[in-house]
Amino acid sequence: MNIAVFVSGRGSNLRAIIDSNELKNLVEVRVVCSNKSGCGAFDVAHQHNIPTYSISSEKVDGYINYEELLPILKEEKIELVVLAGYLKLIPPFFVREFPFKIINVHPALLPSFGGQGMYGIRVHQTVFDSSVKISGATVHFVNEEYDRGLIIAQSCVDILNVKSPEEIAAKVLEAEHELLPWVIKKIAQNKVEIVNNRVEIKE
Repeated sequence: MNIAVFVSGRGSNLRAIIDSNELKNLVEVRVVCSNKSGCGAFDVAHQHNIPTYSISSEKVDGYINYEELLPILKEEKIELVVLAGYLKLIPPFFVREFPFKIINVHPALLPSFGGQGMYGIRVHQTVFDSSVKISGATVHFVNEEYDRGLIIAQSCVDILNVKSPEEIAAKVLEAEHELLPWVIKKIAQNKVEIVNNRVEIKE
């Protein structure tokens, strides 16, 4: 299965996908895209000779827009778009081009602690301030709203005795690195189905 990975940061989830032994013969990362031309994830992509594209909804030198990206993804025969720490809302027309073929990893247990502006350390600060005892990672399908698509899978993390949002972030990131490749594997194996508006995963 050919996938495109969208990133905004240093690319630790991208690296987890590339390094996953379970994905070695199932998945190939064909394209890496980012809203930041200087992001660390591009360094990861270049280390593996993966083409990179800087994308923007606005007209910016050195960037392409989502309309220009579509034929590139079609040329690469992309079957799944993975948002792995991508901080921008995907345009509705783009979502419609890939129905239930775009997934996102979110650093909290949705539907709590999601929505516009809830990313990075902001999420973990809010979780910390709420005094909840469990956080985790969520992988969900992407629709036209922030963090509102059907939930595919979640992984819980015990934060009973954490002392800071940064400690939560570190624990949740470890969960993301396991959960996201696992979900991609299940999709590549055609073991993910939507039944009665719920996502079911076969063994």
